[in-house]
Amino acid sequence: MRFSVSQGSLTEASCDALIVNLFQDVKHPGGGTGAVDRALGGAITQLIADEGFEGKLGQTAALQTYGRIPATKVILVGLGKAEEFTTDGVRRASAAAAKRAADANAKKVSTILHGAGIGGLDPGECTLALVEGAALGLYKFLKYKTVDRKETSVEEVEIVEMDASKLEAIRAGAAKGEITSDATIFARDLVNDPSNSATPTMLAETARKIAEENGLECSVLDREQIAESGMNLLLAVAQGSAQPPKFIVLRYSSPGASRTVAIVGKGITFDSGGLSLKPADGMENMKDDMSGSAAVLAAMRAITKIAPPVNVLGIAPATENMPGGGAVKPGDVIRSLNGKTVEINNTDAEGRLVLADALAYAVKEGADEIIDVATLTGACVVALGRGMSGIMSNNDELADRLIAIGEKEGDPLWRLPLFKDYKEMLISEVADLKNAPGREAGAIAGGMFLHEFVEDKPWAHIDIAGPSFLDKATLTAPKGGTAAGTRILVRYLMEMP
Repeated sequence: MRFSVSQGSLTEASCDALIVNLFQDVKHPGGGTGAVDRALGGAITQLIADEGFEGKLGQTAALQTYGRIPATKVILVGLGKAEEFTTDGVRRASAAAAKRAADANAKKVSTILHGAGIGGLDPGECTLALVEGAALGLYKFLKYKTVDRKETSVEEVEIVEMDASKLEAIRAGAAKGEITSDATIFARDLVNDPSNSATPTMLAETARKIAEENGLECSVLDREQIAESGMNLLLAVAQGSAQPPKFIVLRYSSPGASRTVAIVGKGITFDSGGLSLKPADGMENMKDDMSGSAAVLAAMRAITKIAPPVNVLGIAPATENMPGGGAVKPGDVIRSLNGKTVEINNTDAEGRLVLADALAYAVKEGADEIIDVATLTGACVVALGRGMSGIMSNNDELADRLIAIGEKEGDPLWRLPLFKDYKEMLISEVADLKNAPGREAGAIAGGMFLHEFVEDKPWAHIDIAGPSFLDKATLTAPKGGTAAGTRILVRYLMEMP
């Protein structure tokens, strides 16, 4: 799907479907929508009255133009209440309208820029959200479909704007939106791929291809090299699987950069729980336990387009967690890369183990700032539901930046505390730490465990367990993998000072 920006009037746009908008409870449209309504002899006003169109966010209606304007059809999308409208409203409205256009088999779609006339909303941010909404709203995972394989008809989305003073910001926003949406789609494809395809080896091959296409350095450690390096926690999780583990590192070097930022993603390509076996119900979705690594690979794939003024280290520890004959056992004690010993009292708390070694590796490699993204705990789903991710951090400035980006991207983060009194829960009687202290404060305990492996580096942990994989479609995502956290990483690097 192509995106373009044109200066001109909506009433002169030649397309299969023209998208206009309306705020909730407005009976007589103004602005660009009003201009189209007048060109159609009041047909939009009539539609509002006849069909009881309320303008709720994401509500759509369509009408034929019968040649009165160059567009074949007009699609009206609701924006919700004006006083509650945000750039995420742009994203959702754009997704809903794009779906309606696709249902009408439109190939070329022209659209008003939602939110451009709202005080306080930046035209560039509105454009970025519009592009994301259209691209992500039309996303489908069709790799394995041989019947009922209906791809979207939409080939081009043209953003039409009359005000020449806004065009530069709109074009810049569209370019950024294409980068963020492309990264999200790439990550979604990885997450939705079943675990017999998306193995640790496949993730490693994907990383090598990313490096080759984007001029990055790539190194992949195999089982023997992981053992030689001292990453015994990762190795322990991998013991029960016939699939060989991989420790994947992508490096981006920025000319003249003096700082290095590490982004780390959990890469459990299937999580059975190990010997602490999960219940069968829902286990089929455990292919999503590599969503963090998908986000990191997608961000690194976009890195040369972003060109941040820092060096970037993308790290993905990848393995399955299986209950094979050689699997790690509850009660085993393992020494981590940074020397701390860990009693593994629950093999289903494996994500923090592989991340612990990866975080220690990032510190060892000289990272000045670290962000990890992981489907870490079911406790975070219990605490926050499917609508947002948890974030824990030892640095307020870093946490605030990420939370602000999440709000702009419609990928919200809620901060949970690193409550120092809870550290006692992590203390083992036979080792330095235990990996699963119990049910209470489970998400916080997972974050506090990871905190033990970052030393004094500014660090943030994003637990995407809730929104990473949905059993019910939303306006911007179908059922399945959402690529939660991906756009946060991309925008974080894009806006690096």
